[in-house]
Amino acid sequence: MLKIRIFSFLCVMALSSISAYAEGVFKDTFSKIDAIQSPVQTALPEMVQTTVDMSEISSGFKIYTPPILSEKNIIRPIFAEDGMVVTGSDIATKVGVDVLKKGGNAIDAAVATAFSMAVTMPRAGNLGGGGFMLVYDAKTKTTRAIDYREVAPKMATSDMYLNEDGTVNEKLIRHSFLSTGVPGTVKGVELAYKLYATMDWDELLKPAIRLADEGFVVDDALATSLKLKKEHLSKSLAARDVFFKPGGRFYERGDVLKQKDLAQTLDHIAKNGSKAFYEGAIADKIVAAMKRHRGIITRDDLLDYKARIREPVSGYYKGYKIVSMPPPSSGGVHLIQMLKILSDYDIESWGFGSAKTMHVMAEAMRLAYADRSKYLGDPDFVQVPTRQLMSDLYANRLSKGISLGSATPSELIEPGKFMPSESPQTTHFTIVDKWGNVVTNTYTLNFSYGSGHMVEGTGILLNNEMDDFAARVGAQNAYGLIGGENNVIKPGKRPLSSMTPTLVFDKNDTFYLGLGSPGGSRIITTVLQTIVNVIDHKMNLAEAIMAPRMHHQWWPDELRIEKGFSPDTLDILRAKGHDIAVNSPIGAVMAVKKVDGGYTGFADTRRGSSLALGVMRASKNTINSFDPLMFEFMQEIKKDFEEGASASPTFTNQSPTLEMSPKTAP
Repeated sequence: MLKIRIFSFLCVMALSSISAYAEGVFKDTFSKIDAIQSPVQTALPEMVQTTVDMSEISSGFKIYTPPILSEKNIIRPIFAEDGMVVTGSDIATKVGVDVLKKGGNAIDAAVATAFSMAVTMPRAGNLGGGGFMLVYDAKTKTTRAIDYREVAPKMATSDMYLNEDGTVNEKLIRHSFLSTGVPGTVKGVELAYKLYATMDWDELLKPAIRLADEGFVVDDALATSLKLKKEHLSKSLAARDVFFKPGGRFYERGDVLKQKDLAQTLDHIAKNGSKAFYEGAIADKIVAAMKRHRGIITRDDLLDYKARIREPVSGYYKGYKIVSMPPPSSGGVHLIQMLKILSDYDIESWGFGSAKTMHVMAEAMRLAYADRSKYLGDPDFVQVPTRQLMSDLYANRLSKGISLGSATPSELIEPGKFMPSESPQTTHFTIVDKWGNVVTNTYTLNFSYGSGHMVEGTGILLNNEMDDFAARVGAQNAYGLIGGENNVIKPGKRPLSSMTPTLVFDKNDTFYLGLGSPGGSRIITTVLQTIVNVIDHKMNLAEAIMAPRMHHQWWPDELRIEKGFSPDTLDILRAKGHDIAVNSPIGAVMAVKKVDGGYTGFADTRRGSSLALGVMRASKNTINSFDPLMFEFMQEIKKDFEEGASASPTFTNQSPTLEMSPKTAP
């Protein structure tokens, strides 16, 4: 029976190969096969790779079968063995994958990806902004948090954005050169490079330089965003000249956008590292622009900027270890706080989208965001009670205060009363390499295209991150978040953030999931729900990301939801006292998950141009097949082996760990 099945299998394999070749899609079996997320994937779920050693019975071939497919699921992530890149820019994703193919590790790919996104996704990818990065070193099994958040200039004051009547001047804090914090992106990416990278710095910047100099094809997402932001960008002559054609005409889908000044800026950084940005000719142009337009960033501000290595925050949820960004990001602290509150409830049995599940999640969100308004800030300036906020005791006390029958009005919640004594246009990417190293990174300009101002002669868009400070205690920022005393403006201080790059490790302390999202104040709850969907609701990665989302941030006192929840469920929630508002899409998760034999990845389709792309293992004795019928034959052969055939299957899912030696940037 076994020989018959093997013979039948090989026949089917040959026929399938001929058919594929005839369609022009057959790939040489001796080449590397990439896995790519299709824009129209709709049928298949989490997958497992099986590699069976057939050396004794099939002339030395190893037959690769596609990951196990479940007919119960309606959407799937992609699968790859040797790495995965997931970003909000399809072009940048391909840049990252090319680096992995050349033998670079996840950090090499992250450097190339970050600089490329500054070109291809100018509304969020950046040189003139900042962010947060987590790096997991598979060799040492350690995680570092790199904080390259912007800082307030030395001349900044706590009342610099207030009108005479004490109200906040929104034009100054959001749309002027005064709204810009000292940028951190170039220093932050360089720090990660020095700690972990293996390839040459200038080689990693070549793709970004080429994309800026030679241009890239404009897609629908970029064309649409430029049209929506024409007024925002047109106040800057430099930005107008880059992002609009002569006469103010729009770039349309299919046009080629070139950014010559940005190409020169990137070339300087490639040759001289971060010194070019913070000390050299680029710094001179930034300071000159500030003087011309009444900004306050000086050469000393640029010279003194430092990216910082911080200890990640961590906690446990139902046996899984959650590792995330510490303050000045509020993301990690409140993600873990909410997960610990939810651990007291059986939301797995309640099910996704049930009234019970949505109610307790909304209440946990409400409580965490209330604490955010009072306790979080830059730990270099204020004492943040991180351990207390994430403690089991505090979470248990908060949980006991939740009524299953009714919503708690936000006005009745005092931040931390039980305690013992940002922009939707952020962007995120997650990268994993074949050695198991992981980078999960969120960075931003704050608003879409930041302040809208560009430094003349550089192609650099400036952030408006000063709006993330509390311009006045108790006032709301652009995302409705209320600022507290801990987040007031001080020179050299970093504004509070919601960015939440996160890693999850399984019960064996093995990497399990890496993710993050844009979305301003909604970032933390977006990451929360994706983790809960995977762990509690047993969704595959694509399902977990594409499920409808909700959000509550204490104030305004409303439960924001995406379309897709049951009207009957929403009626129950209203009866409990929730004020429900249908929201625009919430977040855009970019995630990678470890599975048997490799990784699955998925790029959230809520935002255009996102792409997940994987790298398949190259082997001269590997046949890559995606035919479900062939897969069935493989399962039958495997079954016969297990029932006592002379040979036995060998499952290969191990990769060597790369020695990641420190590098020196120019």
